[in-house]
Amino acid sequence: MRMYDLIYTKKLGQALSAEQIAFWVKGAADGSVPDEQSSALLMAICWQGMSTEETLALTLNMRDSGDRVDLSAIPGIKVDKHSTGGVGDKTTLILGPIVAACGVPCAMFSGRGLGHTGGTVDKYAAIPGMKVELSIDEFKESLRSTGFANSAQTGDICPADRKLYALRDVTATVESIPLITASIMSKKLAGGSDALVLDVKCGGGAFMKTLEDSTALAQSMVNVGKAHGMKIKALITRMEEPLGWAIGNSLEVIESVEILKGLHGESDLAQMSFRLAAEMLVLGGAATDLPAAQTKVAEVIANGKAMEFFRTWTTFNGGDAKALDDFSRLPQPGQVIEIKADRDGWIHAMDSRALGILAMELGAGRQSKDDLLDLGVGIRVHKNVGQAVRAGELLYTVYAKTRTSVPIHRYLEAVHLEGLLTPKNPWLLGTIE
Repeated sequence: MRMYDLIYTKKLGQALSAEQIAFWVKGAADGSVPDEQSSALLMAICWQGMSTEETLALTLNMRDSGDRVDLSAIPGIKVDKHSTGGVGDKTTLILGPIVAACGVPCAMFSGRGLGHTGGTVDKYAAIPGMKVELSIDEFKESLRSTGFANSAQTGDICPADRKLYALRDVTATVESIPLITASIMSKKLAGGSDALVLDVKCGGGAFMKTLEDSTALAQSMVNVGKAHGMKIKALITRMEEPLGWAIGNSLEVIESVEILKGLHGESDLAQMSFRLAAEMLVLGGAATDLPAAQTKVAEVIANGKAMEFFRTWTTFNGGDAKALDDFSRLPQPGQVIEIKADRDGWIHAMDSRALGILAMELGAGRQSKDDLLDLGVGIRVHKNVGQAVRAGELLYTVYAKTRTSVPIHRYLEAVHLEGLLTPKNPWLLGTIE
């Protein structure tokens, strides 16, 4: 078998066989296929696409390129959640304790942040002492003992994806629905869960900008999950502004804890987290339908069980649970700066990508994978899309290392003010199952 033939076949828009895809993925992982040939095939896929059968074959071969987690010895339907990411997306910190408190084992591998979007692992790392890189045995023990496990993904899971993603990143082939699907779903299938809820972001602050593209990606991932026998459902959610008021690791822990304690319950972040948790309960068999699941979610928030679980889980994984009640024990900034509106208006839009980049420049995110984070810095957003603002009113509180690190005009440019009220779209744009 020759890579030349695979490239030529896909260039013509024809389907690759499962054997051809297996040959390519194995060769990409072990180095026997040159990077330039993998890059050429990636570009051909980007242009010509892949069928569901091809995408499933690519997903399974990437999954099988490394270790797989076997959770079968742990009772119950193991449920996972994946979000395509966004500025301020801290839903995992909220829904993990809720789902486990309702009796459904929740097994999740999370990533570190790179660029303008934060990573769940970095948010957990803001809790002093928290161990965020677990061995497979430690991961299983956390799941078995507490009902929840979360860890940075080990280097032995899906090494082919790691290699191919690095090539996609430098060859402008990231924007391909089959390649995105295979990258996400290979890791999820390798993680050992039986069911998966997907949160596919849509809008100016998301990877997928249009509802059409977001729907296509969600459908592709659902198709692959179902073809593999996984219980799966996708929610398409709006990402036109930061999700919640906190951008930055310690700040996002604080906001998540406050929601688990019953505060900010009507916010988009809380409602989204509660809905995702409820969907996980349905797939996990803890509720017969969505209304029953939503009742269970509300109960564990109201009676404090979800928050108590978060404390127990934090302690089990080496974290300082006292920091969940005494926020002064979390990493702190060097300077606090208030940024106020320079004119009156209605907030028509917020550039969440620009705010994410500003947070990254403060030290809350990485410009390269080897950057060290300042877990205490970030941005508190005081206004949302659809709200009125008067000149001199507080827009942001910036938590920085030093005062000189804050270019104020860039924060003001991230808020688009209009003279008239613009209706705000709902956070839930659609579902696919």
